[in-house]
Amino acid sequence: MPRQERMPQTPPFAAMFDSSGYNRNLYQSKEDSCGGLYYHDNNLLSGSLEALIQHLVPSVDYYPDRTYIFTFLLSSRLFMHPYELMAKVCHLCTEQRRLSEPGLDKNWIRKIAPKILQLLTEWTETFPYDFRDERMMRNLKELAQRIASGDEVYRKKVQQLLQNLIRKLTTVGQYEEVLAKINATSKDHLTLLKTKPQTVQRDIITVCNDPYVLAQQLTHIELERLNYIGPEEFVQAFVQKDPLDNDKRCCGDQKKTQNLEAYVEWFNRLSYLVATEICMPVKKKHRARVIEYFTDVARECFNIGNFNSLMAIISGMNMSPVSRLKKTWAKVKTDKFDILEHQMDPSSNFYNYRTALRGAAQRSLTAHSSREKIVIPFFSLLIKDIYFLNEGCANHLPNGHVNFEKFWELAKQVSEFMTWKQVECPFERDLKVLQYLLTVPVFSDDALYLASYESESPENHLEKDRWKTLRSVLLGRV
Repeated sequence: MPRQERMPQTPPFAAMFDSSGYNRNLYQSKEDSCGGLYYHDNNLLSGSLEALIQHLVPSVDYYPDRTYIFTFLLSSRLFMHPYELMAKVCHLCTEQRRLSEPGLDKNWIRKIAPKILQLLTEWTETFPYDFRDERMMRNLKELAQRIASGDEVYRKKVQQLLQNLIRKLTTVGQYEEVLAKINATSKDHLTLLKTKPQTVQRDIITVCNDPYVLAQQLTHIELERLNYIGPEEFVQAFVQKDPLDNDKRCCGDQKKTQNLEAYVEWFNRLSYLVATEICMPVKKKHRARVIEYFTDVARECFNIGNFNSLMAIISGMNMSPVSRLKKTWAKVKTDKFDILEHQMDPSSNFYNYRTALRGAAQRSLTAHSSREKIVIPFFSLLIKDIYFLNEGCANHLPNGHVNFEKFWELAKQVSEFMTWKQVECPFERDLKVLQYLLTVPVFSDDALYLASYESESPENHLEKDRWKTLRSVLLGRV
């Protein structure tokens, strides 16, 4: 058999977890005889941390299933730093080599090298951000060098693995720099209130008068930002910083959930952008037109499967400075908006939305085109679901074992997200529209209320007092 065919084959993410949760029948192996792992009906339910780590490490006649690798690498960070796990994996591999029969060292390397290489490939491809920590990188290089020593084929493969990893980390570094620049340019829109006439100002409909195109450009932004979120960021969000760990080398805590936080900030920005665009026009017929325009954008987002932009738009339209514009809303045909609001109704734990999401996920599985593959979940709810799953189940069982059943469920939710974030956006990019969406300044809460009161006068003493204060503070007028 040619050497490269010895590499274990693993299924793509979509095939990793079946409808019942995970491929339960794959986990019974010779390893359970070493103790420390508990199975029921061939399902791995729990184990000591040491036994679970051992279960991750390949041997001459064993390679862990991909679902196990993903689940353990994802959840182990609740118990230990990734660099500590990597150090243990290195140690166990070295021990195996030491215990192999004298004189069979070369033979052992030939049998085990492709398996260790495959494990390292899966780790670096699925959790590349772990390797921003120099301790991880050091351990990776050390283990890789060991298996590559004396064999040109493996030396080349190790080189390729390291090059791919460095390319990924460089790309994410550049992306974070771009985000920082974008955030620096999109400051508060207040100057616009001071620099009337209104005709000088650009607005969304002038920049993009087609709601379908705007929905497509929003989908570009959503998919790009989703793509940079590492699966570990969901779990990292729950990990309390260890007060004893003062080692600043560990990839910096602010880095660990940075892309997840940037995505939540994008949702907030889009909501405020929608509210700003509605509150800015002087004439109520223009404001009504903007509301109808965003309703059409939201409806197209729903059709595309972009539920995050849809929810951000609805949130923006429901903000108090917008909802209080009664004369404006009286001019709007609200039938389409009412339908969309019903779809995203939070009652019964977002039952309507969850039904629509399941439909989009099903469509994605049988898709014939990239467009049909798009599923962009309402992200805050996804985080909330994962948070409650984590809070609702103990990490450890009374006997001290790790509760692995919980982590199968966690991995199932995150792996579904992993499939969705890898979809290529099929729509043509419109740089002018993207630039506007990402960088045009938006109003703060106070500026929104001020613009709202300027558009439709306050209705009671409370609103009048607030208007007066805002005019004085924000505009320097009495």
